Amino acid sequence: MSFFLTLIETTDEERRALEAIPKVHHMIHHGLSLDEYRAFLHDLYHVVWHFCPIMAASASRLDDRFRQVRYHLYHSIEDEKGHDAWVMEDVAAVGGDAELVRATPPSAPIQAMIAYNYFTCERVEACGVLGMLYTLEVVSSVYGGRVAGAISRSTGIPGPAGFKFLNSHASMDLDHMAKLKDLIKTIDDPAAQQAIVTATRTNFWLFGQLFSQPPFTLPAT
Repeated sequence: MSFFLTLIETTDEERRALEAIPKVHHMIHHGLSLDEYRAFLHDLYHVVWHFCPIMAASASRLDDRFRQVRYHLYHSIEDEKGHDAWVMEDVAAVGGDAELVRATPPSAPIQAMIAYNYFTCERVEACGVLGMLYTLEVVSSVYGGRVAGAISRSTGIPGPAGFKFLNSHASMDLDHMAKLKDLIKTIDDPAAQQAIVTATRTNFWLFGQLFSQPPFTLPAT
């Protein structure tokens, strides 16, 4: 069995637990209110802003045993850079305050998720970044388009303005996942494999905590 199939099998419980959270189920099938979507975009912006720096932190610590991972991260950084601006376009399109989003920290679960991924890359095992990539690309490719459609219906915002990030990544990340699958199959180092599995499980759980909180609210000004 390839390590990619092992990764799927050993982390599927966490993925299914995320989908089973009532707020996630409601968002997928019934959308969010406009205020909830604005608050969600606030958290999403900070996830996306840190995505490239976390990959860069990992790439800087990978030795030549994992040069194929390092090269993959270089390409991913090139593909993903500037996507935080797409989230800001969506914030503006739905009447949000872009400066408030930039100036205020995300929710506690998202702060923890960001900090965990830096910690994994810098202090545990740099290959653990692939757990973050796998989690976020599963979320985007499997749920992104459905969530955008549900929120469009629930808020009455017809799109495409307001949903650029979600809709674009629903399709883009299918290609990213195919490339990531091929890369993960090459990982045969036991410590790296364990770090990827642990990071995947933890990222699914931490992302789920965002939806286990009280209803989405914007931070106080």
